[in-house]
Amino acid sequence: MIRKFAVEFLGTAILVFVAVGTATLMFGFRFDGGSVAAGVVVTALAFGLTLLALVYLIGPVSGCHVNPAVTIGALLAGRIALTEAIGYWIAQLAGGIVGALALWGSFSTSSVYSRTATGLGADGYGGESLIHIGIGGAFIFEVVLTAIFVFVVLRVTSATANAATAAIAIGLALTAVHLVGIPITGTSVNPARSVGPALVVGGTALSQVWLFIVAPLVGGMIAAGLHHLLYRGEETALAREAQQADQKERSTAS
Repeated sequence: MIRKFAVEFLGTAILVFVAVGTATLMFGFRFDGGSVAAGVVVTALAFGLTLLALVYLIGPVSGCHVNPAVTIGALLAGRIALTEAIGYWIAQLAGGIVGALALWGSFSTSSVYSRTATGLGADGYGGESLIHIGIGGAFIFEVVLTAIFVFVVLRVTSATANAATAAIAIGLALTAVHLVGIPITGTSVNPARSVGPALVVGGTALSQVWLFIVAPLVGGMIAAGLHHLLYRGEETALAREAQQADQKERSTAS
């Protein structure tokens, strides 16, 4: 169990350091060259490709959640126990904070970096949104995008899915929701990704971070419910087969 928590911590820290670092370079340091579209594409790819690599790297150990919303979806889908989920959440939040601190410490050595002006890829709504979306719209988008992403994760990691291609589907799904969400809220769909940068930057980012904790968790719950609704028959059949196999094994042993 400790090994699972350790890789969830490490994976979340890597995701924040690499992907949020890319977002900061694009929109904080203005490496997008004045093209918002270029910045959105590069940042979306950074999140998707980093997660894709992490799924192959730590997936065999912990399932590579690196996201409290994915963990709550797995919990409600019956994939993990509550005690395990709590350990995952603690590890993910700690990893997100450490990754953000490491990123901030690195950028702080640059003479052109400013914590308040350059920021750290924090999510936001209102004046912090590229399209100045309101709080209600931001909440809806975060819930919907998270639900889509977590639903994909639950589906491609099910017992009947092709495990070899799961990482590709998950990485592409995260890329897709970022392509839509970056101009709207910066895209969270992951409370651990949002908490770290918000704590470092403070101010408005910290006052708004509650939305990027609550909305993704709600989205994860919806995804679990939708998955259960659409694939309940499959889950029941698999549980029955597992029970029959267990009974057969016991009778053979006796």
